[in-house]
Amino acid sequence: MLTILGFAMIATFLVLIMMKKMSPIAALVLIPALFCVFVGKGAHLGDYVIDGVTSLAPTAAMLMFAIVYFGVMIDVGLFDPIVKGILKFCKADPMRIVVGTALLAAIVSLDGDGSTTFMITVSALYPLYKRLKMSLVVLTGVAAMANGVMNTLPWGGPTARAATALKLDASDIFVPMIPALAVGLLFVIGLSYVLGLRERKRLGVLTLDEVLVEEKETVLVGAGSGADAEDERLAGGSGASTGADASRSAGTPASAGSAGSAGSADEDDDFQGLDPDRDTLRPKLYWFNALLTVSLLTAMIMEWLPIPVLFLLGAALALSVNFPRIPDQKARIAAHADNVLNVSGMVFAAAVFTGVLQGTGMVDAMAKWMVDVIPQGMGPHMALVTGVLSLPLTYFMSNDGFYFGVLPVLAEAGAAHGVSPLEMARASLVGQPLHMSSPLVPAVYVLVGMAKVEFGDHTRFVVKWAALTCLVILGAGILFGII
Repeated sequence: MLTILGFAMIATFLVLIMMKKMSPIAALVLIPALFCVFVGKGAHLGDYVIDGVTSLAPTAAMLMFAIVYFGVMIDVGLFDPIVKGILKFCKADPMRIVVGTALLAAIVSLDGDGSTTFMITVSALYPLYKRLKMSLVVLTGVAAMANGVMNTLPWGGPTARAATALKLDASDIFVPMIPALAVGLLFVIGLSYVLGLRERKRLGVLTLDEVLVEEKETVLVGAGSGADAEDERLAGGSGASTGADASRSAGTPASAGSAGSAGSADEDDDFQGLDPDRDTLRPKLYWFNALLTVSLLTAMIMEWLPIPVLFLLGAALALSVNFPRIPDQKARIAAHADNVLNVSGMVFAAAVFTGVLQGTGMVDAMAKWMVDVIPQGMGPHMALVTGVLSLPLTYFMSNDGFYFGVLPVLAEAGAAHGVSPLEMARASLVGQPLHMSSPLVPAVYVLVGMAKVEFGDHTRFVVKWAALTCLVILGAGILFGII
């Protein structure tokens, strides 16, 4: 019964948000509360929610202060050279822009944090997508898939969890997987090329002059209309939310589209995603901010302090040095308050969902059912089975639930048929490109929130491509003899 209710709760949630019958926050809170009553454990709902909130509170704190930190770095101009370089490569060609999205997301993903990757990628490219009226779900989908492949880095989380759960060395799991993961990343880049060609066919290739002429009609870039009906069709029936709020201050992550004024004499300076004349720029502090950011990312990778503490300290230091006056600090915090509230609210709402799933025993029941339905004849092929199961299980469950709850059971079943734990651990990483778009991953709300894309639209677009990416990695792993 718990198994049926668990799958029913997940299916109800996905259907309602994809059909836009409920907002993600409302669905994440009300649906699990209702099913908790159906299970007969309504009296324990408070305990489940508190447990869920307690487990996700560090993540929410990390996201809050990370948004403030990187928002300030964007405000003061740290990423302006990167943005300008990307835009020079992309020019006004939709194909180059989509490929650039995959490359930028993959490079930034080296820090191992999905939220950081999405903040930098969207901040850099959102203005360009809006200028050319490109589909914003292509931006979110490609960024999520590229980050999903790179999320398998030993410091990204899943590999460390698999190593811990099966008592293995993380390098023994990851290093042999590199060829398969490289194939997966190449597939994402190739898919980006195809999606970019579709966007180019729909929009054409503009010159900088043509873009700038169109820009003269509005003071703030990104205040135009969103994706049109044809864009919605090409993007899997989903369009982007329309219209960035032109009244927002330039340079904030959510309003990165409120970019530079048109009509400057220098086209290269004019064609960039962030306002080159905004009053928050701090050119004299550029190298301080660069060193602070590199130090922060290094400390995060080396695990010198918990990530929430690092971003809390980093945000406080960045605000104090770049904006010594208290009114200026308050203005910067207020400029990013919408993002902070939206993302942290989504994380705490997701805590209700995960708390009920785990507290009622639905997760355990679903995992046991999945293991029990595997035919006996598939025993010698448990690595393949694990790779396939990692797609739905890491999408519907947290990484902790899958790697610490399900993987040991699957590994034990595989060991009985001579399948090594290393093969099982490698196969368990296959589902990460799809996992990064799971409604249980807080970082995805940073991605869709900053890109102003409905979560349901993102889900409809990305699931099929992300699942295909996972299967490509699995096939490559089998072909290379890794899995």
